[in-house]
Amino acid sequence: MRIITANVNGIRAAARKGFFDWLPKQNADVVCIQETKAQVHQLEDDIFRPQGYHCYYHDAEKKGYSGVALYCKAEPDEVIVGMGNEEFDAEGRYIEARFGNLSVISLYMPSGSSKEERQIAKYRCMDFFENKMQDMKDSGRDVLICGDWNIAHKNEDIRNWKGNLKNSGFLPEERAWLDKLFDEMGFIDAFRELPQEEHQYTWWSNRGQARANNVGWRIDYHILTPGMKGKVKATEIYRDESFSDHAPLIIDYDYALPK
Repeated sequence: MRIITANVNGIRAAARKGFFDWLPKQNADVVCIQETKAQVHQLEDDIFRPQGYHCYYHDAEKKGYSGVALYCKAEPDEVIVGMGNEEFDAEGRYIEARFGNLSVISLYMPSGSSKEERQIAKYRCMDFFENKMQDMKDSGRDVLICGDWNIAHKNEDIRNWKGNLKNSGFLPEERAWLDKLFDEMGFIDAFRELPQEEHQYTWWSNRGQARANNVGWRIDYHILTPGMKGKVKATEIYRDESFSDHAPLIIDYDYALPK
């Protein structure tokens, strides 16, 4: 089973940069997309319904903002739109496809970098989502939560960690929250299940030459419920082409999609 997560920073812009030419070659079972920045009525072109996929979108109420999507080769048994929180569901941050006992989720966690008010909102979302993750774990389902979490976990997940200790996305409270998810609750950072080379990042600032110099952050994840431990077969951060300020994260699993 191959799962891709990609923050496209505007799905129409990513289309112009070749995202939908690249996607069919990947043979992914499920594609999780974040930051579509479009309403469904703006995506009527066939390019936004890739052949061979069942496509589902969750828009933000605010135009040109946020938004998530799922492309699924197999038709899901059920699609759940929204995480069950009015504030964040209005921002189009969560969509889940269920296949038997498996859930695949496209998640776009808030960023707190623009102003303090948004950082406080981010903390509210983290608190809510922690409880939701506990429910996922307790349900006994196998769950993959894929997307842009807007937090770099450890020093090795950010190139300039010393210079970002007071910046949103690398604050002690945010990093401690991921510690709790992984170390106490038992969730799994799928990318770290396998040995990785140094300086593996999924996002680069558009300022300066951050991408060219690989001064990046790893803020895009596949996070798994504990029962999926040991299922990761291969990982890749795709950097050969640039579709947005993020790179797609591709992970293959020793897991068959339920039929």
